[in-house]
Amino acid sequence: MHYYRYSNAEVSCWYKYLLFSYNIVFWLAGVVFLGVGLWAWSEKGVLSDLTKVTQLHGIDPVVLVLVVGVVMFTLGFAGCVGALRENICLLKFFCGAIVFIFFLELAVAVLAFLFQDWVRDRFREFFQNNIKSYRDDIDLQNLIDSLQKANQCCGAYGPEDWDLNAYFNCSGPSYSREKCGVPFSCCVPDPAQKVVNTQCGYDIRTQLKRQWDESIFTKGCIQALEDWLPRNVYIVAGVFIAISLLQIFGIFLARTLISDIEAVKAGHHF
Repeated sequence: MHYYRYSNAEVSCWYKYLLFSYNIVFWLAGVVFLGVGLWAWSEKGVLSDLTKVTQLHGIDPVVLVLVVGVVMFTLGFAGCVGALRENICLLKFFCGAIVFIFFLELAVAVLAFLFQDWVRDRFREFFQNNIKSYRDDIDLQNLIDSLQKANQCCGAYGPEDWDLNAYFNCSGPSYSREKCGVPFSCCVPDPAQKVVNTQCGYDIRTQLKRQWDESIFTKGCIQALEDWLPRNVYIVAGVFIAISLLQIFGIFLARTLISDIEAVKAGHHF
């Protein structure tokens, strides 16, 4: 859509403010992610001692929140200012970053499909490394508990993986009350209990393995994820397509606005 109120070509207000509206949502979402991440770090005392970030052997989920927040804030800001000020440099940065992210997502999806064994091994290493740091960070602990409860699984390949954690290890010198146990998120929920029993996994691995099924999930989270994907392949594909269409729409708006601005600067008529 272009306007002819003047003899010279004009930048389309439709594309300009549509791109601004598109980006303001991402900018505000980035502000929220950054706020939540910084608040979480302040609660854990990381802001007063940044070395705590490197002391965790696993991954701090707050880091992921902050990275997503920084990316969304930066791209949203560049898109908003670039659209309002008709700044070609900012618009090209926004468009190029979205294109890069789009092809990066596509490449990751294709490589994950082609090299499933490699992805499985990396996920196993990732999960086991975070099991070791389960008690070191409350956010990591909540992430693992949520994953195990949602997928009704325990450990990467099974409950024995919890031997990797010093608190749950059976053969180690630890005097922890959780020794030879599993986290409560591994426990089969009791419908009669209205309050979560956080001690339900105590000493469970001192029993015979054939008795574990009565109290805890024995399926590993890797197998649970492999079972979940085929059942929900349409949901996963739908989410990927929706995200891709949003990115393509943003690229289209940015490229169209850049073309309008360049045409106006060149003194061309539509």
